[in-house]
Amino acid sequence: MRKQRRKQFKREERQARYNAADVSDKLILNLRDLGHIMRRQYEGKASQKRILIVLYREGTTTQSALTERLGVQPGTASEVLAKLESAGLIQRDASAVDRRTMDIRLTEAGTAAALEAVEQRQNRHKAMFEVLSDEEKLTLLGLLEKLNGDWELRFSDGENSSPPCKARNNHISHHGTTER
Repeated sequence: MRKQRRKQFKREERQARYNAADVSDKLILNLRDLGHIMRRQYEGKASQKRILIVLYREGTTTQSALTERLGVQPGTASEVLAKLESAGLIQRDASAVDRRTMDIRLTEAGTAAALEAVEQRQNRHKAMFEVLSDEEKLTLLGLLEKLNGDWELRFSDGENSSPPCKARNNHISHHGTTER
């Protein structure tokens, strides 16, 4: 009971701060909250599902290329790849080009699992925006692209900034369905 009251008090306190905030602060608070929700909904940088999707879309690749693509440490990728290999979803073979590297490819079971993961991701993405009409989605997309472009120019510090999402240019995307 005490825990519930404490949670309720925190909710009310957050709501009071939100109500007192100006529009810019409310925008930031909403973007932050949406970011948290998206992280919970998303597979994660080096999840098994994400790796399967990347391999499905990109085909055979090396572990170093995959690690770079995912933006994770080599040890993290190795651990997940070992689990995928044990499950029979990927196969690692010595590269014909460079025997020091391993080529990673999906097995038949891995391809099936990747297709299932892609479908789950697409369904999740659609569900996340069901509350909006098609017109509202396009309006939101335009506003987000405008903000994204502006913030990339003004707030990018070079070294410490992540590369911009290429989905808007029909390049490979980590966000979902616009990938080729």
